[in-house]
Amino acid sequence: MKVVVVTGSAGLVGAEAARFYLDQKYRVVGVDNDMRARFFGPEASTRWQRERLEADYRAYEHVEADIRDAGAMEALFRRFEKDIALVIHTAAQPSHDWAATDPMTDFSVNATGTLNLLETTRKVAPTATFIFTSTNKVYGDTPNRLPLVEYETRWDVDPSHPYAAEGIDETMSIDQTKHSVFGASKVAADVMVQEYGRYFGMNTGVFRGGCLTGPGHSGTRLHGFLSYLMKCAVSGREYVIYGYKGKQVRDNIHSHDLVRAFDAFHRAPRPGEVYNMGGSRFSNCSMQEAIALCEQIVGRKMNVRYVDENRIGDHVWWVSDVRKFREHYPDWRLTYDVSAILTQIHTACIAPSG
Repeated sequence: MKVVVVTGSAGLVGAEAARFYLDQKYRVVGVDNDMRARFFGPEASTRWQRERLEADYRAYEHVEADIRDAGAMEALFRRFEKDIALVIHTAAQPSHDWAATDPMTDFSVNATGTLNLLETTRKVAPTATFIFTSTNKVYGDTPNRLPLVEYETRWDVDPSHPYAAEGIDETMSIDQTKHSVFGASKVAADVMVQEYGRYFGMNTGVFRGGCLTGPGHSGTRLHGFLSYLMKCAVSGREYVIYGYKGKQVRDNIHSHDLVRAFDAFHRAPRPGEVYNMGGSRFSNCSMQEAIALCEQIVGRKMNVRYVDENRIGDHVWWVSDVRKFREHYPDWRLTYDVSAILTQIHTACIAPSG
């Protein structure tokens, strides 16, 4: 039986990927040590996802290991060797706020952990597809230099600009910009994944995500925009908006749409390729617009507080141009917009536990 190795397998994208391939009758080996709980506290723990995977699928094997442990990763891969068809690397320290509190840990997880997995794959399963979940933060705050226009509920790029129709493409420079510590560690990993494709000829692919979201997200204050927003809407707890008048824009991609993109790449890999991957013009919203949607779905006003100071390195406007991926894989399409995503998250929030 072919094996898919998923790191961060109890997280949003990792669990989605695990279920996707388990449903296709692959054997899935998940690597996750619930560092998310260490980063963000018990509320952000992903243990519930692990327990559901183990309960729902006999073909799922969970390995509680640290991707920074090169020996443990090699020992794991050697158990399966040439049966490994695909590695989906989603494990990460995902918050640029948290990264600034502990740059050493952030870099060791995001950069060194990625290098460990690349080298292990090259030595043990060199023909496997290797998919890396990067981030739009590799572009730093360069997007904030775009000519932006303020509207009633959002900022948007000037209609005359080339990015206005479809969003930001992969030609934007990732150099000479303020990335945040998190963005810098992801740049290191992103470039190394490209290099293992271009230099060593491995089937590596880089997916630079915007806001990755869905009902499987353990959203928390420092990470998981839509998930945490809906949690606050349902519970009545305070939600804090940081800067830009709450008009900052993000595109949002459902984890299922993202994993379908991974699978399209796996079936016809392009070594070392890079894709901006998000909701594009199909699925995006400002903070104000997201709050209004949450209030509409929940049926009451949210408890919102505004702080004028924005977060360091934060984007005012981000919409991913996904045309390159669509050109390479024309059968792929986005299927969930922001309203559908928030409705799913709301259903998950109010569902009885267990």
